[in-house]
Amino acid sequence: MPLTSRFAKTLAVVALPLALAACSSGSTDSSSHTSAASQDKPAKDPNAGLMTGTQLKKALAPASAFPSHLTAVKDGFADSGSEFVSPQSRSTAKPDCSKFENSTWLDVSGYKGGVSFAQGDYANQDQTEEMTQELDAFQGTTATDVMKNVQAAATACAAFTDLDDHSKVELAGRATPGLGDEAYTITVTSGHWESGTTLIAVRVGSTVATVMSSAGSDNGAANAAKLAGNLADSLKAATTS
Repeated sequence: MPLTSRFAKTLAVVALPLALAACSSGSTDSSSHTSAASQDKPAKDPNAGLMTGTQLKKALAPASAFPSHLTAVKDGFADSGSEFVSPQSRSTAKPDCSKFENSTWLDVSGYKGGVSFAQGDYANQDQTEEMTQELDAFQGTTATDVMKNVQAAATACAAFTDLDDHSKVELAGRATPGLGDEAYTITVTSGHWESGTTLIAVRVGSTVATVMSSAGSDNGAANAAKLAGNLADSLKAATTS
């Protein structure tokens, strides 16, 4: 019963013995002390259990996980270090379909990134084939929301126009069992391109791994699947160690 209600009841029943009134007063003080004690408890750290950028960097797939003709791109690696950044609110704007053509494409979900991240980029000498990997850690249930929004954006962008050559781009997505806690694979193709690209998003707990591959004659599909599996296994090992 709220403190104000308890006081109102005491004032209304003026005939109550003084001892009973004193008992009521003691109960009120105890409640106040309990409330004060609960306020002194430290707030739960929303980043508790999440990997820092430094830790995510160690979970990235090594060079040996990529085709031998691809090498690390200079300035293609970055991470958020040992500190967490402030979480960003999700954009509710209509999905920008052109972002599916970017090497780092997570922001199709409306989130520009997690509270920590690490990424790496590999390509052949003339950069006609490329593979990228990115890991982002999110607070609470945001990672699940990211996956849901990736799928929604893929559905909304089944067909769109390329901004560079104005060609028609087609996009097909599907849920992919057997990878992490959930995974989604997207194939992006155009009649004006020599080959398409494959994108895969994998969630392991509160971390989302995103992969892009244009390496291979199958729209980069096999290499993308191998890389996504490597990242999923690496994240599982890191979270259970």
